[in-house]
Amino acid sequence: MPKLKSHSGAKKRFNLTKTGKVKRAHAYKSHILTKKDTKRCRRLRSTTYADKTNDATIKKMIPYK
Repeated sequence: MPKLKSHSGAKKRFNLTKTGKVKRAHAYKSHILTKKDTKRCRRLRSTTYADKTNDATIKKMIPYK
């Protein structure tokens, strides 16, 4: 079996936990932060888990993580 290529974008965005869940960052945190209140910005800082419907697709994109 040949080596699989990892998806460069997915490699930078997702991590796997020990239990196999896919960890991701929140969106909407890169710019135009002045109109977003502090509470919202603080919530967006924390990580979360990807939805289980997308798990298989993401894991296929990052086979060696």
